[in-house]
Amino acid sequence: MQTNTPRLSRFSVIELLTIVLIALVPLFLTFPYRVNIFLSWEGAYRLSQGQVPFKDYGTPLGYGFWIVPALCFKLFGAKLISLVKAQVILNIIAGLAFRCILKSLDVKPGIRALSVLVFVLSYSFFNFWPWYNQTVIVYELVALCFLLRFLVREDKWRWAFLALSSLFVFLTLFTKQDGGGLTLMLCLALLAYDTWQRKAWLDIPVFLVMLGVVAACFILPLMPNFAYWYNHGQAPHNSRLSIGDLVGEFFGASQWIKFYLLLIVLLLLPQLRHFRDLWNNRKLMLFTLVTLGILAEAAIFQVTSYTPPDNNIFFHSFAFAYIFSLLLPLLQLSSENVRNFGISALLVLLWWSGVYWKYADRVFARFMPAGGPSGIVVSKTGENVVSRSNYMLSYDTTDVPTSQWVFSRLPEFQKVYMPPGTVAGIDRFMAMPVLKEKGDSLRVLNMSELTPLAHAVPFKEETGPDIPLWYHLGVGMFNRQLEAYKQKVHRHYYHVVLYEYMPYNNNFNPFALRDALRKDYQLVDSFLAPRRPTREMIEVYVPKPQDPGTF
Repeated sequence: MQTNTPRLSRFSVIELLTIVLIALVPLFLTFPYRVNIFLSWEGAYRLSQGQVPFKDYGTPLGYGFWIVPALCFKLFGAKLISLVKAQVILNIIAGLAFRCILKSLDVKPGIRALSVLVFVLSYSFFNFWPWYNQTVIVYELVALCFLLRFLVREDKWRWAFLALSSLFVFLTLFTKQDGGGLTLMLCLALLAYDTWQRKAWLDIPVFLVMLGVVAACFILPLMPNFAYWYNHGQAPHNSRLSIGDLVGEFFGASQWIKFYLLLIVLLLLPQLRHFRDLWNNRKLMLFTLVTLGILAEAAIFQVTSYTPPDNNIFFHSFAFAYIFSLLLPLLQLSSENVRNFGISALLVLLWWSGVYWKYADRVFARFMPAGGPSGIVVSKTGENVVSRSNYMLSYDTTDVPTSQWVFSRLPEFQKVYMPPGTVAGIDRFMAMPVLKEKGDSLRVLNMSELTPLAHAVPFKEETGPDIPLWYHLGVGMFNRQLEAYKQKVHRHYYHVVLYEYMPYNNNFNPFALRDALRKDYQLVDSFLAPRRPTREMIEVYVPKPQDPGTF
């Protein structure tokens, strides 16, 4: 008996295996403690505990970023490794959404499979930990996937795709404002072209109404504190948008973006001679708008969301897909040819070898040692040896190489290693008598990156509309919250305070609060923070014995 069930093509199988298998790689690895991952853990933990953002704590972002990590905390436990599992899910979603976009634009299967490989290698593979600057792009890809399905379909279900697109456009805004705003503008540009080309005048109004309804459903239950905390340009928040920075970064750097732009313009020149034909070629026009929009977004995003420095490289795969789609027909080459595809895939792997080589190098280093050890060395004949490894000498006596990092016994830090001094400091903190003496009444102010300690001790975290999710002055908290904390410190409200001192970071934890602690509390311990270089210290404070407090 024959069935009409469609079979996956060879290239579809390659795409799906590439997306899923590479996304699963982090599940089999161990990791050094990730800088700033405390923020991912804290938001996910509070959300998984049933706390309501903007009511139980404040944040300048919406809670879109923490939805998937919080779900993984519910499924796999409040462990750091659960964040890695959340990122596995996000990487798979991102890869499938990118593939969906290319399918809607009728990109040839061979080029599509190569583009998926570029996407996974250039953007997904090294994202082992969830971060809002990456999650906002995942939501954007899903929004574009649904929007393009709406634009290319003609059946009754197309409006459902528009509704889903509006949902994920809002989630981008509710994850990171700059990425969300750019996503909204790109979607409106695509809808504007569709409106003008097909005279579909209702598309934009319906989309905006849907977006407004979704926004109201999310925001109204969070008022009135939402209006204070959410950063939409009002005081006390500061805007990161600077025309000077944008222009300087684009003309002073952005080499790949400008290179792709040059190739796209050259490939479009023949099409521009017959602009009417280009305008009416819906798939090519949509593809052009998406690609140019992504390049423009990447140029802006690298300035407004500048950490980590490579968070905007999602543009490579779009530019690659577009350029190859226009270039291969001109060269009379077919990406569907097995030989051509195989050679192209090998070249892509060579192009992005830097992504996976640092892991393979750990194995090859045993058989192919580097040119020479670091530090001052002499050859067998007694001559001074200068090589790539030691032409510069380091006198940093505080650094602890990750090769010397160790694991903690606490399940919250499973498969995550830290400097030995950090692990020893955690053990000393866990052994403090006050943690057991105070029991459920224990009050801890944890201003360190070791946020999983809230679950390990455990202790109840403070809640309230003026409690910040993190303590970066001018970013995650403001002068009003700083004054409230200084008053609590003066009254000896907390039984223990963990303060991470970062002298080279601009008030990552408010320096004024450290001054207050040194006045009204006593320092009983300090140990290395889980960072490199290891210049930051986690300081442990308790109330001064002559005035144990009145609370």
